[in-house]
Amino acid sequence: MQRIAVIAQLKPNVEQRATELIETGPPFDPDELGFDRHSVYLSGDQAVFVFEGGRLDQLLHRVIRDPDNLRAFGAWEPIIDGFPTVAREAYIWQRDSNDGGWGE
Repeated sequence: MQRIAVIAQLKPNVEQRATELIETGPPFDPDELGFDRHSVYLSGDQAVFVFEGGRLDQLLHRVIRDPDNLRAFGAWEPIIDGFPTVAREAYIWQRDSNDGGWGE
């Protein structure tokens, strides 16, 4: 499984608006598009969108090529400072599922 994070720097004092947007869920159906997992992390000055699945490059292209999605992403434009950056996974540790942990 591949993982990628999209990191958006937030403008000052917009964390509440970001929370509201996150609570509405993604402007696309992650399951329908083929993602395995999608999560969002929010701090005072950043929103981090994590996508997991196979062939993420193709999945993300499908998301951004859809005009309906682009319009929905427009709700984020007034609260994001600059252009989001992409971070690729560099390291992950996971407990072996045979050890009774919460591995995959």
